[in-house]
Amino acid sequence: MSPTRPETALAELGLSLPGLRPRAGNYVGSVRAGDLLFLSGQGADGWTGRVGAELSVAQGREAARDCALNLLAQTRDALGSLDRVGQIVKLLGFVACTEDFRDAPKVIDGASDLLAHLFGGRGQHARSAIGVQALPLGFAVEVEMVVAVAPREDGA
Repeated sequence: MSPTRPETALAELGLSLPGLRPRAGNYVGSVRAGDLLFLSGQGADGWTGRVGAELSVAQGREAARDCALNLLAQTRDALGSLDRVGQIVKLLGFVACTEDFRDAPKVIDGASDLLAHLFGGRGQHARSAIGVQALPLGFAVEVEMVVAVAPREDGA
């Protein structure tokens, strides 16, 4: 259950939303289709390497949490406020890892746990967690997200 507004809950955790990351190619950070907001995948600066080699599962979880913070910054930019999040619908998480690594879901829990804490039931989502050999810019984790947008208070 979310105790307060999402950004207040972030501050209570000692976290804040970062600035928007520069795009790494020819795409946009988000696209809105009806009441759904599709967010492009986000890595997290400072988290490079492979989980199971250079990084532990715990470090991978922190990287996934930081990816979620970047996604939330994109969400706020697109919607004007995190209060417009009606539901986190879906996460797709990629973990750069060793060939024998089997704990990608535990890593992506870093993002899922943060979203559940910030949004309560609205933060529960469908999800996939996939291990890969490499990610753009050497990131250890990349996460993309789909958000259902709540109507504005003025009904728009």
